[in-house]
Parts: sequence; structure tokens; C-alpha cells
Amino acid sequence: MDSSRISLRPFKLSDVDDFLKWASDERVTRYLRWNTITSKEEALTYIEKVAIPHPWRRTICLDGCSIGYVSIKPESGDNKCRAHVSYAVGVEYWGQGIVTMALRMAINLVFKEFEEVVRLEALVEVENKSSQRVLEKVGFFKEGLLRKYGFCKGEIRDMLIYSFLSSDKILGF
Repeated sequence: MDSSRISLRPFKLSDVDDFLKWASDERVTRYLRWNTITSKEEALTYIEKVAIPHPWRRTICLDGCSIGYVSIKPESGDNKCRAHVSYAVGVEYWGQGIVTMALRMAINLVFKEFEEVVRLEALVEVENKSSQRVLEKVGFFKEGLLRKYGFCKGEIRDMLIYSFLSSDKILGF
């Protein structure tokens, strides 16, 4: 995939149709904390009430069309040195390196925008091998297994925790 075709930008309400294409697919939302979006109205509400006001949620665009997202959410108070990372992309774009490219771009930007953040964290379900590969290709360090740690889709699941420090080198960038 030509990296010049990939961009990150804030969500807009006009992304609703593109957003609905991938956010309505249970294969995409399987490991996400939010449920599959089932209607255009629900998609508009999500974009307006969740995606747009989020501190750093960007749509991954391919040739200007929304095909996924990267989210980096800084903590507050005594934990403002940390931020949580999540991402997803439409099924038809899996395995093309798009999320890896987008995550590299996001990391490069977010450490500049949030100077107090020195650590990014990603929690990944043990079964989600593809997401683990994305993080490792970017340069995230697998710190360990958190047993029965995350609640997702009605189950308490084992999670792997990955980290990336502001002093780490983004691999392949």
C-alpha cells in the first residue's frame, strides 16, 4: 500500500456513510469496547457524541474516505503521563499494512500534541493475533499478560498489555 494514500484526520458528520460500512461489521467490532453500529442514525450519533468530542480520535482515510480509526486517549491527574491506544479498520483493508502505517503516523503526532504523555498503552485480547502483530511491527513492547482483566462483549477476558514510550523508536518510519 502506498503510504501517500493514507491519512489521519478528525471525524466529520459527512463520514457517516463510510463509517457505517466498517462500523456495522461484527468482524471489525469484535474486539472493540463499543457495539456494532446498526443504522445511519446510530452512526451519526456516535460520530457527533463520541468521535468528534474525543481528545484524539482520528479517522483512517484511504484516498480521503473513512475506512477505520485510531484513538489515543490521554489519562488525567496523576496518570496524565499515559495514554491508551485503540484502532480498527474495515475488513476489506485487513492485512495491507494500513493500520500499521496509521498507527506510526498517530504516534508521531500525539507525542508532539500531548507533551506530558510519555507512555502509550494498548490492551489486546490474547486471541487477537493480528492486533498484536500491528503493535509489534510499530515497535510496541509486550509487557505481559493481565489475567481476567478486560470486560468486552459480556465476558471478562485475558489481555496482553503493550507499551510504547516517547523515547522509543517507531519501527519502519
